[in-house]
Amino acid sequence: MMSKLPDTVHFFDTTLRDGEQSPGCSMTQPEKLAMARSLADLGVDILEAGFAIASDGDFEAIDRIAREIRGPVICSLARAKAEDIERAARSLEHAQRRRIHIFLASSDLHLEYKLKISREQALELAAKSVAQAVNFADEVEFSPEDATRSDRDFLCKIVGVAIEAGATIINMPDTVGYATPDEYRAMFREVRERVPGADKVTFSSHTHDDLGLAVANALAAIEGGARQVECTINGIGERAGNSALEEIAAALHVRSDRFGLKNNIKLDHLYSVSQLLSNTISFGPSPNKAVVGSNAFAHESGIHQHGVLSNPLTYEIMTPASVGAPTNRLVLGKHSGRHALRARLVELGYKLSAEDLEVAYRAFTEVADRKKNIYDQDLINLVAHHERHQDLIAEEPAGKAS
Repeated sequence: MMSKLPDTVHFFDTTLRDGEQSPGCSMTQPEKLAMARSLADLGVDILEAGFAIASDGDFEAIDRIAREIRGPVICSLARAKAEDIERAARSLEHAQRRRIHIFLASSDLHLEYKLKISREQALELAAKSVAQAVNFADEVEFSPEDATRSDRDFLCKIVGVAIEAGATIINMPDTVGYATPDEYRAMFREVRERVPGADKVTFSSHTHDDLGLAVANALAAIEGGARQVECTINGIGERAGNSALEEIAAALHVRSDRFGLKNNIKLDHLYSVSQLLSNTISFGPSPNKAVVGSNAFAHESGIHQHGVLSNPLTYEIMTPASVGAPTNRLVLGKHSGRHALRARLVELGYKLSAEDLEVAYRAFTEVADRKKNIYDQDLINLVAHHERHQDLIAEEPAGKAS
């Protein structure tokens, strides 16, 4: 029987490791340090600062972050190799709290074609590497890479070996974004039920977005007993990216009725951290990106605009302020209605009668049908034009939604 789970989810941020190693996301050492400070202020529990063996630059960045950042556990990634673990240990020497994160493939596909070793050799490597890392760090995390495509019996066996050797965090990654939420949830439940000592460790999810399911899978893992989620700001990462930290945090907050779990993320810092990352790397989130995209709190549809003007909760499940974003925007376009037009004109200093508003709205829809973007100057010109040349406005109403 599984023991009662803690009521707190820990956020493991890998923006500076998994995120940074993806195309277009590389950062200089000062940029990494600035990002690390921002992540610490955000409230992440574990900060994966890099892969120490990868390069001298990565080692130096981890070392500097370990020296200067306080608050989160500082983590360095390592393969199940002695030289990797020693290098990771040296990079973390000055950290307040140190974690070495060891990964080793567990799927037959990876064992045969990537590592070219047997299952028995993998078990030996897992035990040996974890036992070595325990001597150098406060915490050791073990990840059976490609866990979701691994034989379940072997997955349980390698997890058991890692726990016995001293690992206190077991991460079961969906390395290639293959799993569905039901499968991923069930995997966590099964491993926790079957592996001796599983009740003494923290289970972690690490999900990729190849099928657009990274966040859904991370939340499913939490339901399956994971109490650590590995994620990145803006969802950056290998291929289609990792699960987005801001989306998981927002989901746990908005749907606290379903999850009922605590975490240490300061939601109102999310937007500023997202903006910092966007300004640091070569691209930002898409406009329709959940939580932090420029359209996340924007409304153009007339029906939606009317609702939001009456009560934002009609079309917004969280406030912009709750995630530190600018106030909601009523975007004026061809789908906008009279309510949004009136609100914007009032902001610009115009208080039109109902009759004048109707004429102005008809003129506005004619402009909106010709232009993709309507700017304040367009509205000012429209009102001024109407005041001088009412006869130039078309007589037939445009028939748009109000």
